[in-house]
Amino acid sequence: MKIFMNKKISIILLSILFAGILKAQSYDVVVYGASSAGVTAAIQVSRMNKKVLLVSTNQQVGGLTSSGLGATDINQHTVIGGISREFYQRIYSYYANPTSWTSQTPDEYFVNTLGKFFWKGRSDVLKMQWMFEPHAAQKVFKEMLSNAAVEIAYNQRLDLKKGVVKTGTAIQSIKMESGKVYTAKMFIDATYEGDLMAKSGVKYTVGREANSQYGESFNGVLKDKLFGGGKQSVDPYIEEGNPKSGLLPYIESKAPGANGDADHRVQAYCYRFTLSKDSLNQIPITKPKNYNPLWYELYGHLYKLNPKIGIDQLLTLTPLPNKKTDTNHADFIGASYTWAEANYKQRDKLAQMHKDYALGKLWFMVSDPRIPERVKAEIKKYGLAKDEFKDNENFPYQIYIREARRMVSEYVMTENNVTRTVVAPESVALGTYWLDSHVVSYFVDENNQLWSEGAFWKGENIYPIAYKSIVPKQKECSNLLVPVCLSSTHAAYGSIRMEPVYMVLGQSAATAACLAINEKVDVQNLAYNKLEQRLLKDKQILEKP
Repeated sequence: MKIFMNKKISIILLSILFAGILKAQSYDVVVYGASSAGVTAAIQVSRMNKKVLLVSTNQQVGGLTSSGLGATDINQHTVIGGISREFYQRIYSYYANPTSWTSQTPDEYFVNTLGKFFWKGRSDVLKMQWMFEPHAAQKVFKEMLSNAAVEIAYNQRLDLKKGVVKTGTAIQSIKMESGKVYTAKMFIDATYEGDLMAKSGVKYTVGREANSQYGESFNGVLKDKLFGGGKQSVDPYIEEGNPKSGLLPYIESKAPGANGDADHRVQAYCYRFTLSKDSLNQIPITKPKNYNPLWYELYGHLYKLNPKIGIDQLLTLTPLPNKKTDTNHADFIGASYTWAEANYKQRDKLAQMHKDYALGKLWFMVSDPRIPERVKAEIKKYGLAKDEFKDNENFPYQIYIREARRMVSEYVMTENNVTRTVVAPESVALGTYWLDSHVVSYFVDENNQLWSEGAFWKGENIYPIAYKSIVPKQKECSNLLVPVCLSSTHAAYGSIRMEPVYMVLGQSAATAACLAINEKVDVQNLAYNKLEQRLLKDKQILEKP
């Protein structure tokens, strides 16, 4: 009887195990995260005749590129190659169709509105365009994925507690919150947070390194300037002139540290939301349900101190086609530090706060009596674009995560690589942007003066990004590539973190994954000359012309 029962239990256990195996879906490469890097990675895997799954954590593809960031930071368009260039060429073709222009003509936009701003917005020689509406980017990305026959799983998030199964140094499978399991030979983490990387046992960092760690100048705490301009700052207290009333929200009572010190803070997040100047395509600006006037009191103090300042002190409205804007600088300074390590419930709460902040800032600008009428009149011309994000209350799907986790691999990209003081080896992409960080924190000094801290904008250059910066240390994970949360210091990441570069890195990561499968080697052991040959064949640009 005992033997029979043991056999019966064994059969049941084997049945459960077999059911689990059947439930798992198997691929050559699983790309976790449908950012712009995730899209190009998935397309490249398919083009290299491998079975691929692209996992989107929400209902969209393309990340920030299709979620409001249409004024692309593409200062050196000639060195963007491969699928990334193909995307911008398809955008060019999209707007070459007269039916794409619903609220204005191309000349009204490119000549009268845009002028020379943002590097003219397009290149007729290369047939590339990098100024576009969110729905246009979403359409182009989906067409490219469809043409490549990429399978997509929408609204699937990694189980943060038990979502990664490894054998030795290799990931065998990943499990979603829904219970779905995906197995693969290779994995690519293309998320902005680096969740798959972190849960796979890969070393990473969050925040700012000390300048001394890598011999840098712009890392760590960086005292910037008085908030308000000149020699006098705005009053930082809830009741002006009364320190006992307490500091306004998210203002720190002292400096985060000495200049160059390491800390946990990251530059501010925001939403890049889309406004429309077309009265037939507007959702009116209204007071949001969770409006908190104290979040904006700092700007009320600012306009009281200097009523002559313009709208650009609160928001940057970069023109997009059809009388729309890429709206930037709704930065919620001080509210983004915990995002990287937060769970989904905490992130959802933070995302809602950032949404409330953005919509509340619009309401503050049209309603607060301290805002000059000329500023109110300008912002009242706009409303949320009615034809964008129609299934998401006309608001972007993706929060702008300017930096979160950053991997620490065998090669860490630093400020010195960006300036080409040290040239990174084994190039898989070119970075081109300035060393750029938005404000990290506000703090009050011993004289009750308010300072902004952490912002920098220095040194445009063209420089290679190392292959070893997108692969973990071999002892940590041997079949994972990380093109977004790559191995970089805070200072260098400020330049690397541009959507066109993410796309290039996504394609390079996918190429490496497929070649490693063919060669039956860990990604760390892939011969660079073979990777380089394939990247060049696929029209990637790896060296400064």
